[in-house]
Amino acid sequence: MRFDLTDLRLFLNVHEAGTITGGAERSHMTLASASERVRGMEEALGVALLLRERRGVQLTPAGRTLLHHARLVLQQMDRLQGELADYGAGFKGHVRLLCNTSALSEHLPQVLGGFLARHAGISVDLEERASSEIVDALRNGLCDVGMVSDSVDLDGLQSFAFCADPLVLVVPRGHGLAQRRSVDLAEIVDCAFVGLLDGSALQAHITQQARRLGQRLNYRVRLRSFESVCRMVGEGIGVGIVPQAVALRHARAAKIKRIALTDAWAARNLMLCVRDLDALPAPAQQLARHLLAHSP
Repeated sequence: MRFDLTDLRLFLNVHEAGTITGGAERSHMTLASASERVRGMEEALGVALLLRERRGVQLTPAGRTLLHHARLVLQQMDRLQGELADYGAGFKGHVRLLCNTSALSEHLPQVLGGFLARHAGISVDLEERASSEIVDALRNGLCDVGMVSDSVDLDGLQSFAFCADPLVLVVPRGHGLAQRRSVDLAEIVDCAFVGLLDGSALQAHITQQARRLGQRLNYRVRLRSFESVCRMVGEGIGVGIVPQAVALRHARAAKIKRIALTDAWAARNLMLCVRDLDALPAPAQQLARHLLAHSP
């Protein structure tokens, strides 16, 4: 059984287009050539990959398995081309780092900046994702290093404690809850909230916790940064949930009060995760060890 990259990209295009004709067009080949390639894959495997119907094609179980692996292979090839291009631009290494919202905004910039200053030949792709997506990406070999909350399943990964990162409630100083030392989410679901824009990994996490209570939070406004959230809370627009480090940094300027959240999901830690530290390429190992040595 031998498939080349053209076969895999064609199969992905056929799935996305819903027809072999559409897949052939996306792959810039004739219908006859595309059909022959698909039949060749099926003959090599000895099993049907597509169910051919009047209005298009559907994947068989074997086809879904091939699609999954085709995506992984093509993503890896795209990444390889990008990394080799970096060498042509003078870089000697490339690391893909995925992290959650809190790590990206509060804990990584200074530590990562120090690493990049010391390693001029290494480039880093830094992307925000939800912690659950990051661990899946690590297991599938789609990134080198991940920074996640310890609330997700870390089974099968090497994980190292990076820093404590509890979530807290922030309220205006004159708010009715301002004298409380702690609350839980169930007590505040009816409050007006200030939050981050859709697409924020942390915002998605908070929304999920509210759903588990059968509730939906009422957001008066959604903003781009934690600093903006804190300042809007200080103006009396609503309450917010942010990392404790954020609340401490902006408490005076934003005129907010922080209150501990007693929910288990709020008492979290940031973890640095990899598949196998010793098996990582040298640049990724250097980054991971630097982050752990300079954790807050």
